[in-house]
Amino acid sequence: MTTNPIASPGPAAPDTITIGGELTVGRIGYGAMQLTGNQVWGEYPDREAAIALLRGAVDAGVTFIDTADVYGPHTNETLIREALHPYPEQLVIATKGGFVRGGFEYSTLGAVGNPNYLRQAAHTSARRLGVEQIDLYYLHSGRATDAPFEEQVATLAALREEGLIRHIGLSNVTLGQLRAAQAIAPIAAVTAHYNVGMRTGAELLRAAEESGAVFSPWHPVRFDEGGETEKVTAVLAPIARRHGATLQQIALAWHLHRSPAALPIPGTTSLTHLTDNLAAADIKLTAADVAAITALAPEA
Repeated sequence: MTTNPIASPGPAAPDTITIGGELTVGRIGYGAMQLTGNQVWGEYPDREAAIALLRGAVDAGVTFIDTADVYGPHTNETLIREALHPYPEQLVIATKGGFVRGGFEYSTLGAVGNPNYLRQAAHTSARRLGVEQIDLYYLHSGRATDAPFEEQVATLAALREEGLIRHIGLSNVTLGQLRAAQAIAPIAAVTAHYNVGMRTGAELLRAAEESGAVFSPWHPVRFDEGGETEKVTAVLAPIARRHGATLQQIALAWHLHRSPAALPIPGTTSLTHLTDNLAAADIKLTAADVAAITALAPEA
């Protein structure tokens, strides 16, 4: 087997990405979900450490933070406000509504699409975050059955017209639902399960690219999904050694090289890990690196 230690880098990944044609943020954001209690329930046990991490994230260059009303529930949004309000001008905050949580067990998680509930959820998220307008508001699920999906999107479209929501995003939706939503209102962002070992959201990524929406992949630094961890590690490890990087950094760098629409939002409770994640934006993978990682999982 031959090696190519001086392989030339592929095209450099852009340093920024724009949401909705106007909100420009860094290519790697921060997902705040882990700053809650066990099983995303209740307060984070060390509030001062969480506040320090959020402030450290912004100081380190994070310009996009993702949260949701169901994280806690509610505690994650209020934590962000306590740590960062008044917000830096360049900081964009995304939150989500449509899930409800009845208790500690994940089995109590449900989806609600009632228009008045969604309106209430958006207004109270804005109140907890301390903003008059939410930069990016996601419908957190396309699974609610108490109201037609199109009616749920129309509710968010009305909130956008009223000025409470600046841009609309979709999470936990099918490709068909995305297409239906796009016929109602501009969709600025989509989230789905997509990483080096699992590409469930591949169709949604392609649709986001086609429409100019950003795409935030779930579990962006996981490389143990898809049932073939050893195979994935065997490909990532030599690339990581050549770049002097961790496997997680290579996984993040791959997202940025894989698609111009990618806006990964890795979560962590460690400022060291957070700065490591941000440093992945500086890794210049070769075209061969990107191809080898892309070949690890099907995208049909």
